[in-house]
Amino acid sequence: MNGIALGLLIPLLGTVLGAGFVFFMRHDMPTRLQKSLLGFASGVMVAASVWSLLMPSMEMSENMGKMSVVPAAVGFLLGMGFLLCLDYITPHLHLGDDHPEGPQSRLSRTAMLTLAVTLHNLTEGMAVGVVLAGALQAGTGITAASALALSLGIAIQNVPEGAIISLPMRAEGNSRMRSFMIGALSGVVEPLGGLLVILLAGIMTPILPYMLSFAAGAMIYVVIEELIPESAEGEHSNLGTIGFAIGFALMMVLDVVLD
Repeated sequence: MNGIALGLLIPLLGTVLGAGFVFFMRHDMPTRLQKSLLGFASGVMVAASVWSLLMPSMEMSENMGKMSVVPAAVGFLLGMGFLLCLDYITPHLHLGDDHPEGPQSRLSRTAMLTLAVTLHNLTEGMAVGVVLAGALQAGTGITAASALALSLGIAIQNVPEGAIISLPMRAEGNSRMRSFMIGALSGVVEPLGGLLVILLAGIMTPILPYMLSFAAGAMIYVVIEELIPESAEGEHSNLGTIGFAIGFALMMVLDVVLD
């Protein structure tokens, strides 16, 4: 039980640590650093989607022969579609963009930016929860070490994410404490989303391969829709590419070493 709680809370701690940067940096995050960190977060999420979610999904369906790819493909597309629908029905604002997306709303810029990050964090929490649920089930081939690797990987990429949220909040005139709280609270949905998946583990065992790939699709959607465009826009886009390579390699190593 302690292991489950730790797995769920580690990513949140990463977000809280990143949001705490607002107490040590006087101004908005430098563009070069921001692009590097966005690329890094993208690399971690893509690697986690492949090694911790899609590959286990196919391995769990090996008895289907060549059709073992079907649960992974179907779940992946459903995850992409789920986030696409949320994008349409939820008013939100991407970092560095002045034009809100989704239905018209009277929400403040701060609230819409927070909503965008919250949707992102929800998918990560679901990913951690489904891997932890798989580790709890016998015969899935998912180990506790694999779940820990995913939690650590997401926590690492949550550090820059927390900073990327809290620092712009401060630049817009919010107090340091308010900026920190908004950045930190954006990560609370991660353990909540993960816990919900775990509580449903008993009834979702037959569809676990689909759930793994669903989480992968949702995470890849966030990378393609938000992180990569933001890291590639304007000058110094090569730093986003370098950050992606480092994040991908780090998550790949974590998954292999801790397995």
